[in-house]
Amino acid sequence: MDPAQVSTVATEFTQFYYKTFSADRSQLHSLYRDQSMLTFEGQQFQGASKIIEKLASLPFQKVLHQISTIDAQPNFNGIFVCVTGALQVDEDAPQRFAQAFQLIPEGTSYYVLNDIFRLNYG
Repeated sequence: MDPAQVSTVATEFTQFYYKTFSADRSQLHSLYRDQSMLTFEGQQFQGASKIIEKLASLPFQKVLHQISTIDAQPNFNGIFVCVTGALQVDEDAPQRFAQAFQLIPEGTSYYVLNDIFRLNYG
């Protein structure tokens, strides 16, 4: 896959994901499948329903992601995307985070096979 195409897919996916996350986390359901896995702060969730249940249960009303970097690489079955930045929930101070996605092609789009999220303390 062409590096420019990989970068475009990664950027468009990232913009869509965080915009949707901020507006209505339950609408991310279409990005996950039964075999998808989320590791959120060390806790693992498998399947679209369990992943969305976890994301929807997060204890905040408002969230804003400020993206610092988006790195992406093609691999044998899709695109690996690593995002870093800061997020602000409700009125709390921003916190640094890192999130990685394994995107798998499906028709003319992609779905998330793997999603790892971690706050960066320190």
